[in-house]
Amino acid sequence: MANDHYQIVSHPNVIETDITRNYLRAIFSMRLRTWQNGTSIRVFVLPDDHKLHAVFSKEKLNLFPYQLRQSWDRLVFSGTGQAPTTVSSSEEMLDRIMNTPGSIGYLETTYVNDNIHVLHIK
Repeated sequence: MANDHYQIVSHPNVIETDITRNYLRAIFSMRLRTWQNGTSIRVFVLPDDHKLHAVFSKEKLNLFPYQLRQSWDRLVFSGTGQAPTTVSSSEEMLDRIMNTPGSIGYLETTYVNDNIHVLHIK
């Protein structure tokens, strides 16, 4: 699954269009909690064993899914944060991104439509 088969997507109210890999990694590691305009970030991910989750984690974050899960578990168990919301399918990911202000996730390109915002890594 090449990286042009999926996109990093957000709710239309997210004003960022280009983000750095480090910024993206901070978001998905749950270390960055607000967008630059102060809107809370809501992170949605597919299950750890989903092929797209593995590809996204490795290609965009340079992390294996188990490494992400370990960092989320540390936040939860230490009481300093929470894990992202796991959705069961790309259809649910699309629905959650469209209907949750400040949200971010990733989708196969075939699911991308005008009701969501595509973010680019610079």
